[in-house]
Amino acid sequence: MEEKRTAGVRINKYLSAAGVCSRREADRQIAAGNVCIGDRVAGIGDLVRPDEQVYVQGRLIEAEKERILLVVNKPKGIVCTAEKREKHNIVDFLNYPKRIYPVGRLDKQSEGLLLMTNEGDFVNKIMRAGNRHEKEYLVTVHKTVTDAFLQALADGVPILGTMTRKCRVERTGKRSFRMILTQGMNRQIRRMCEYFDYRVVSLKRVRIMNIHLGDLPSGACRMVTPEELKRLEQLLEGSSNDTVRFAASSMDQQLWEEEQ
Repeated sequence: MEEKRTAGVRINKYLSAAGVCSRREADRQIAAGNVCIGDRVAGIGDLVRPDEQVYVQGRLIEAEKERILLVVNKPKGIVCTAEKREKHNIVDFLNYPKRIYPVGRLDKQSEGLLLMTNEGDFVNKIMRAGNRHEKEYLVTVHKTVTDAFLQALADGVPILGTMTRKCRVERTGKRSFRMILTQGMNRQIRRMCEYFDYRVVSLKRVRIMNIHLGDLPSGACRMVTPEELKRLEQLLEGSSNDTVRFAASSMDQQLWEEEQ
């Protein structure tokens, strides 16, 4: 009889913490039979004990000791995915020497602040909509912004079968405004604007929680500062780190790959 496993780290969390992939992708690899703990094929939910070795497609995985959290100014045309089949994926674009992956998404035609990390808990705590962490955007549309339009956006808009949460909206110009959201549904800002017959011309994210884009050039990246990291950890205290997944019954869970 197989020895009962009573202590250790869940295999998907182990792979995420090692910087191999997100927990969601880890579950895919496990389900495909590509992950082994020692000499046996891992199953969903298996635990890894401290004395055990983990392999993905035959490659030994060693726990990543360095915590990486990068601030990136994503240009238009770059896709927020680690999928190698996507020619313009963000991982190849940055060509960072260690395995990192994006925290959420900006769509291909959007630009601005994107966080990249090797630590899955950061991803889950920041992106889970139930934690209600702020993300700030600068938006330009194709026609004059009215007070009624801005108020309607702030009050909530019926898209994707639900009402968006109330949010903060502030005019910044004749055809532009600032929007602060605490959720990130698929192309949310674009869909909200389209509901009122406004077309988004440009969309730029400038802040995630306490992390600001600032004057970082397009296409460039930097490490978060110690002060930023300390404050971020304070803001994340008490946040759920449950793996962000798709779930048709909960719009709050449709976040991992569904951003602006």
